[in-house]
Amino acid sequence: MTTDKFVSRHNGPRENEIKQMLAKIGVSSVDELISQTVPAGIRLKQPLQVAPAMSEYQYTKHLKALGKKNKVFRSYIGLGYYNNILPAVIQRNILENPGWYTAYTPYQAEIAQGRLEAILNFQTMVMDLTAMPIANASLLDEATAAAEALFMFYSNRSKAKIANGGNKFFISETVFSQTIDVVRTRAVPYGIELVIGDANTVSLDDSFFGALIQYPDINGEVNDYKAFVTNAHAKEIQVVVATDLYHWCIY
Repeated sequence: MTTDKFVSRHNGPRENEIKQMLAKIGVSSVDELISQTVPAGIRLKQPLQVAPAMSEYQYTKHLKALGKKNKVFRSYIGLGYYNNILPAVIQRNILENPGWYTAYTPYQAEIAQGRLEAILNFQTMVMDLTAMPIANASLLDEATAAAEALFMFYSNRSKAKIANGGNKFFISETVFSQTIDVVRTRAVPYGIELVIGDANTVSLDDSFFGALIQYPDINGEVNDYKAFVTNAHAKEIQVVVATDLYHWCIY
């Protein structure tokens, strides 16, 4: 058995198994099956114009050669995408630790379960560093995490807040635009009213049940939100702080 090509090592059906499956569904070949299931209007009339297949070794060399053409420049995109110093101990024991992606469902193409455990450990570290009782680490991104916080706050409203029509959620105008968009999408089905404005001047009242602020914000500034949070808590308003592209903390 040759091992230089992926197809040779692929755990797929063999010729005799393909014949059995075709016989079971009543066709004589894979081509006949395709002609019966794929409309002729979307099928190509001629073969694709592609180069001869490479072996896995040749393709790896090809990718490396292409990669060497990349040029690395300083990024100024901001919005949560910052240059970071990654400690070697984190890189090796979290990002490059095969224990996160080999011990879980090896038949899947993704490593969601191992990634979940790694993020859970990082989330716990965020709680320790910030001294917060709760910290979130979304499996997707910060915007999704903020939407999760919105719905959690909404579901956790007190009876008094519900009775008083507490249906507003404040978002600081310095929150990342992509985060605001996702939170807005999540709020619409539940009829939640979003109020986007200046955290320094907004007038919070009993109609609000939650608030979202950014730290650092869209301008890269690190603000003191102590007065804002104190005022919000006095009105039973829960505050979520988006801290980076993947996490938030609750005040």
